[in-house]
Amino acid sequence: MHTPEQSMPTISWQHFEQTDIRVGTILEATEFPEARKPAYKLLIDLGPLGQKRSSAQITKHYTLEELPGKQVLCVANLGNKQIGKYMSEVLVTGFADENGDIVLAQPAGRVPNGSKLI
Repeated sequence: MHTPEQSMPTISWQHFEQTDIRVGTILEATEFPEARKPAYKLLIDLGPLGQKRSSAQITKHYTLEELPGKQVLCVANLGNKQIGKYMSEVLVTGFADENGDIVLAQPAGRVPNGSKLI
């Protein structure tokens, strides 16, 4: 039987508004053999924010060939994160499935790149 996780502490609306979640379209996906856990390197078009790089551990549900053209939700204001020799500029969001493998968070329909989650 699955036990529910505890909720996170309540935050203010002002704190939520400080999280900049934007939609972007994956332009290219490449192997990331240097990563400790299986991952891909992604180049994402975030419209007015430009093209950003990210590393994503999404190898169980997605192939390199199917990722270009997919829209994804990205946290754009976390700052850069060094992952080995690769600099990730945005966090691509997703949900863990029943095995802990990541399924991408995506808009239900196409929206302009750079649109902010509201």
